[in-house]
Amino acid sequence: MSIKSKTTDLKRRMRDALSGGGVDAIEKQKATGKLTARERIISLLDPKSFHEYDLFVEHAAKDFDMDKKYLPGDGVITGTGNISGHPVCIYAQDFTVAGGSLGYMHAKKITKIMDHALKLKVPLIGINDSGGARIQEGVNSLAGYGEIFYRNTLASGVIPQISVILGPCAGGAVYSPALTDFVFVVDKISKMFITGPEVIKTVLGEEISMEELGGARVHAEITGNAHFFAESEQECFDQIKQLVSFIPWNNVKKADSFPKKMPKSRKYKIDDIIPPDSKQPYDVRDVIKAIVDDSEFFEIQALFAANIVIGFARLEGQTIGFVANQPLVLAGVLDVDSSDKAARFIRYCDAFNIPLCTLVDLPGYLPGVEQEHAGVIRHGAKILYAYSEATVPKITLIMRKAYGGGYIAMCSHHLRADFVFAWPTAEIAVMGPEGAANIIFRKEITTAENPDEVRKQKIKEYKKKFANPYVAAAYGYIDAVIEPSETRHFLCHALEISSNKTEIHPSKKHGIPPF
Repeated sequence: MSIKSKTTDLKRRMRDALSGGGVDAIEKQKATGKLTARERIISLLDPKSFHEYDLFVEHAAKDFDMDKKYLPGDGVITGTGNISGHPVCIYAQDFTVAGGSLGYMHAKKITKIMDHALKLKVPLIGINDSGGARIQEGVNSLAGYGEIFYRNTLASGVIPQISVILGPCAGGAVYSPALTDFVFVVDKISKMFITGPEVIKTVLGEEISMEELGGARVHAEITGNAHFFAESEQECFDQIKQLVSFIPWNNVKKADSFPKKMPKSRKYKIDDIIPPDSKQPYDVRDVIKAIVDDSEFFEIQALFAANIVIGFARLEGQTIGFVANQPLVLAGVLDVDSSDKAARFIRYCDAFNIPLCTLVDLPGYLPGVEQEHAGVIRHGAKILYAYSEATVPKITLIMRKAYGGGYIAMCSHHLRADFVFAWPTAEIAVMGPEGAANIIFRKEITTAENPDEVRKQKIKEYKKKFANPYVAAAYGYIDAVIEPSETRHFLCHALEISSNKTEIHPSKKHGIPPF
């Protein structure tokens, strides 16, 4: 057989493999507003950078007439490419081929590209669009999932792992995205759940739609399983490209630096953001934008546990992770969900050498029976653990209220913040002046001829003595009391001089966080 005829045979085989599930299946996929698996990869990666591997892999199943079926690529596309010139490993499940179901060779293709990503120290991106385990292959499908989960765990904290849910992701399949760093979902397209609506109806008698059970908005707003919510697939890909511009390619590198830019001071005036009345809310994102380069803040999990704000920005061109109480929502208190949200982000930043900046304005942890029964003690301890464990540069700014356990939890000096700054508006105390005065001066208030007047006097007395940054500064718990207009200058300098920070912790296999 001549080289020419062999080349012709290769092209024919490639055409068959590249055809996916065929014209009808592809048209059905597009009719639902979804791109094909290859279109998704090409849309996400730099033009002409995708190199596909294992195109000719075929399934090895024989039962239930599977030996008579040809499944191109066994329903998953794997390869490497670039995003903004940087290499990534990627896979995308092809729903047009057997519903993207995961069989033994399908899983082998995924684990092979996962092994490449870990070995080459490059990010891994997985695009999920699958009906679940391939029932005809029995336990081999379950084994495939187990191998994927194990590799997700090995790669955690070593390379960034990004999951994109662009179709159904059900049953055991959901645990791979749950083990990765960032999960992206698209409205009306993404579906994630352990058991589907039919099973729930059969077992519990409850009727619910797939969208209500595990749609994109559910996971972005209620469960917190998704980090980014998009209205379209293209918007989702743009979000991924923006994310990877902020993060390093592995845990021994630092994120790319960019030319520094001053904040947009005409739009974000830091002196005018905080209201004079300490009970009035404001948007802490405006404070961040008044400080950071070009006023660009890339928020993460914006729709979930909105009483805390997390995300990436840059100072002097360097990536910084921000954790900030949000006075607009529940006065910025810490609760079960916000503690989980912040703790996970802190640990991500620490694993990938991203300095942390914490902005503090909260009255403490959220009180109440519901929170206590939901385990606020255990969940609240996660943020304490994450900050204490983190060895990256940690800079804290106390803007207004820092009461009780909330003061400690939000990266105080006692959890080994490298620098703690405070504005003159800061109030640092065991509790708010009203509650404190009622306890400390209870006898004087109750026995007074005019209890209301005495209460007001005692509140004023407590405020004067404790509701300020100077008592904490007198003990060295605050490094500097600064004007709001000086904030960027102090933060940039603190990050610059702590850039080569080293910290030694006791030798151990690993800690035991309050999971």
